[in-house]
Amino acid sequence: MRYLFQIILLAGMAFSANSSAAPIAKELFGHVDHPSAQTSQSYGSYAKGCLAGATQLPESGTNWQAMRLSRNRNWGHPNTVAFIERLSRSAERAGWEGLYVGDMSQPRGGPMLTGHASHQIGLDADVWMLPPTRLNLTASERENISSISVVSEDLKSVNGNWTAAHHAILTAALKDKSVARIFVSGAIKLQMCEDATPSERKFLRKLRPWWGHTYHFHVRLNCPPESADCTEQAPPPAGDGCDSVDWWVTDALLPPDPNAPPKVLKPELVMSDLPGQCLGVLESR
Repeated sequence: MRYLFQIILLAGMAFSANSSAAPIAKELFGHVDHPSAQTSQSYGSYAKGCLAGATQLPESGTNWQAMRLSRNRNWGHPNTVAFIERLSRSAERAGWEGLYVGDMSQPRGGPMLTGHASHQIGLDADVWMLPPTRLNLTASERENISSISVVSEDLKSVNGNWTAAHHAILTAALKDKSVARIFVSGAIKLQMCEDATPSERKFLRKLRPWWGHTYHFHVRLNCPPESADCTEQAPPPAGDGCDSVDWWVTDALLPPDPNAPPKVLKPELVMSDLPGQCLGVLESR
């Protein structure tokens, strides 16, 4: 009863911040610090959903460390935690100590107070490009250490930080059957296309260029079979995507058209935008 009261109080805070609309979803999900006592389920889509029964990625494992612990975003569907464990072993085989893992999801998924539009259903994870030198970082060190960019300042090519190990780790992630797609800078996709072996090339379809993603790569997993109310993203186009990647290091980098109409900001997500099950996820102990 007390917990439900807290949810209602947060909803009231969200109403007061935006009195003309329903409760802002991020104000509710962003203030819950523990998962729901439910069976693990991903509800909705990657950018409009929530997560029941989340599993926490341990702060430290044999081959990984979760970073920025103060954000409390090292939560995900059990499939995501299992994927991180698998990929961290691949990183060790590639010559790294393991992985530094950035944002996954909040304890109950949903929209975040700051940052990502996606990462809402526990099936997204950011992996740092920084090769770990230690896997015994303190909580303070995890707050203050930063990743590295592997892309040149002009965003047209990879820089000297890019290594064969980056290629091997990304390839291992792409080969994982649970992975739907991985987002990287266009320059990284271009380099992967240049270096891929014939046997690797068929997996490049899942490597998608997107803005940013120079300091980390963003892994997105497929909906779990048992999550019937999870909405898959449309599959990537056919082919390896290498014939169109040049756009990301040419036209995409041109100055914006000064005569283009201003972008219209998307409204904040409210609870009615999310699947109906998300209210139950919030109300659960």
